Amino acid sequence: MDEEQQKVEFIEPEIEEMKLKAKLTGSLEEIAKRLSSLEVFQIASDQSGVTLLRIESRDIQKRPFLFFIIGLGSDGVTLQYSIAQDTSPKMRRLYVFKNLLNVLSLVSDIYYVDNAELFQHIDSAIDDVVGSMPQSYGALYNSYDSLYNEYKALRRLNVELTASNKNLTVQAMNLSSQNRELQQKLKELQTYSDEALMARLQDWIEAHNSTIDVDEFSKATGVAPPRVEQALNMMISKGFIEVKG
Repeated sequence: MDEEQQKVEFIEPEIEEMKLKAKLTGSLEEIAKRLSSLEVFQIASDQSGVTLLRIESRDIQKRPFLFFIIGLGSDGVTLQYSIAQDTSPKMRRLYVFKNLLNVLSLVSDIYYVDNAELFQHIDSAIDDVVGSMPQSYGALYNSYDSLYNEYKALRRLNVELTASNKNLTVQAMNLSSQNRELQQKLKELQTYSDEALMARLQDWIEAHNSTIDVDEFSKATGVAPPRVEQALNMMISKGFIEVKG
């Protein structure tokens, strides 16, 4: 591999900065103490102010790639953040402002930011994001609200169907068990001893004018025709019945 092929081009992120007027009504030491609980930031402080650094990702050379820096000085706030070229600058700006507001909310009683200026920046950032959407916010929200309601309805239906399916499963198991019991009882009823079968044949013959149709008897009792014939032969041999020609 030659020298040209070994070269790798690193795409640097864009850097944006902004400043806001602010007034310190407490102390920088108190600000640093309060913000020290924010584990996602690296915090440093000196006489000029408190600096918060959040590194979200690094490049292959371990340098900060996605990051933002919030500086809280005695007379103003500085904000610096990187924007990857494959991401939306508008969404990135709004995300950084969200984190800035979270930080400022923790020290709002001892560090006053010019709200008019801050609100203008936030309003502009929101307008940029909303304006870049393919449809109006109202239409987008209505679509979301409609889809969300459909989602909730489907969730309820899924819960109901799941419960119904469990009940049907239990019922099917019970019916299967009952069916097995009935089949066993039927099998027991259809399984005659020789004496019981001959007695049954005797009753049948008497009820049918001293005649018997083997197939008809077999269907009525579930006893196989060969066994019926065998029982009839036993009855003949024992003199219980006789065949008239």
